[in-house]
Amino acid sequence: MKVFSGRLGPAMLAAGRGLFLSVVGLAVSITLFVLAMLSIAFISLGIGVFTTPVVLEAVRKHANQRRLWAMTWSDVRIPVPYRPFPKDLRPGVTGQVERTTLMLRDPATWRDLLWLLVDMTAGTVLAVVAAGLMLYPIESVVLAAGLWRVFQDEPYWYMFVPVDSQLTGLAALALGIVLFHFGMRATEAVLRSHFLLARTLLEPTRDEQLAQRVERLTETRHQAVDTAAAELRRIERDLHDGAQARLVAMGMNLGTIEALIEKDPAQAKKLLAMARESSAEALTELRDLVRGIHPPVLAERGLGDAVKALALRLPVASEVTVELPGRAEAAVESAAYFAVSEVLTNTAKHAEAERVYVDLHHAEGMLRISVTDDGRGGAAVGSGSGLSGIERRLGTFDGVLAVSSPAGGPTMVTMEIPCELS
Repeated sequence: MKVFSGRLGPAMLAAGRGLFLSVVGLAVSITLFVLAMLSIAFISLGIGVFTTPVVLEAVRKHANQRRLWAMTWSDVRIPVPYRPFPKDLRPGVTGQVERTTLMLRDPATWRDLLWLLVDMTAGTVLAVVAAGLMLYPIESVVLAAGLWRVFQDEPYWYMFVPVDSQLTGLAALALGIVLFHFGMRATEAVLRSHFLLARTLLEPTRDEQLAQRVERLTETRHQAVDTAAAELRRIERDLHDGAQARLVAMGMNLGTIEALIEKDPAQAKKLLAMARESSAEALTELRDLVRGIHPPVLAERGLGDAVKALALRLPVASEVTVELPGRAEAAVESAAYFAVSEVLTNTAKHAEAERVYVDLHHAEGMLRISVTDDGRGGAAVGSGSGLSGIERRLGTFDGVLAVSSPAGGPTMVTMEIPCELS
C-alpha cells in the first residue's frame, strides 16, 4: 500500500502535466508556428521586418518555458543555443532590419520552428499518452458501474473488450486496473520522453556548444583574473590596515619595553600586556583572513561538512543532505563552498525564509548543489546581484547556475560543476 501511494502521486501529477501540455502547449505551438510563417512571408512586403522579431521572440520564450518545465518536471536539461545580440544595434527601421536578419541567420531559430511542428504532432501524442495512461482507466470504472447499458444496441469497445453486459463491463474494469498499474510505472517515463524529444531539436548542436563553451570560458577566465587581482588587493589592504599595523605597533612597544625594563618596571609591565593583547588581536585577524581565503574545515573535512558548518551559523532553520562518495579538486570545492556561502547569505538577508534546504550530490560526472528556501521569492540573476557573481565563479569551472524564484516563493538555486571525485 505504501509503494502504491508513493507511486500514485507522482504518476497523477505527470498525467496532469501531460494533459496540460497536450492542450495548452499544442494551442500555443500552433498559434506561434502560423504567426511565424506569416510574419516571415510578409518580410518581402516590409511588414514582416517589424513583426518577425516580436513573433520569434515569443517563440523563444515558449521554447525557454518548455526548457524550464523539462528541467523542473522531468530533470531533462536543455541548454539555450541562441546567439547573443550585439550591444550596438541601431535604433529605428535599420535596427529592426538588423535584428530580423540576425534572428533569421541564427540556426537555433529554424530549429525552434521545426520543434513547433514536432511538438504539435509527435510531442502532443506523447503528452496525450502520458495523460491517458492514468485517465483512460477511469472510463473502465464508469462502464462497469453501469454506463454499458447506454450502448445496448451495439457494443462499446474498451480497447479490445466489447462492452455490452455487466460481465463484459467487469472485464473492461479488469483491463482498466491493469492499465492503471502500468500507467503508475510508465507515465513519468512517457512525459520524460516528451522532453527528450524536444531536447533533440532545442539543444545546441555540437559546433554551437563548442563555440559557446569557448566564448564562455574566455569571458570567465578574464573575470577570474580580475576577481583574483581584486582579491589580492583586498588581502593586501587587510594585512596593511590590520595585522601589519598591529605588528608594527607591537614592535614599537617591545622597543620601549626594552628601554624601560630597568628604569620603570611597572610601565614596562603595562606595555607588555598591551603587546600581548595586540599579538592576540593580530592572530585573530590573520585567522579570519585565512578563513576567508580557504576555510580550514573545507581543507580538513571536505565540502559536505563545510557546508553543514555554514548552515549551522544561519539565523534560520536549515537541513543539509550530502551524498558525495569522494572529494573534488580543492579549487572546485572552494568555488562550490563560496557559491553556497553567498546563496545562504542572500537567503538570510533578503528571502525572509523560515527554512532552508541544501542538497549536495554527485552523479554522471557532475557536482549538483541545490539551495531551496520557503521565502518570498523574486530572486533573479542580474547586473550587480550576488547571483551574478556566483555565476561568474562557477563559469570559471564550466559550471552553470539556474534560478527558479517566482514571486511569493519558493526559491530554488541550482548549481552544477563538472568534476570527478577522488
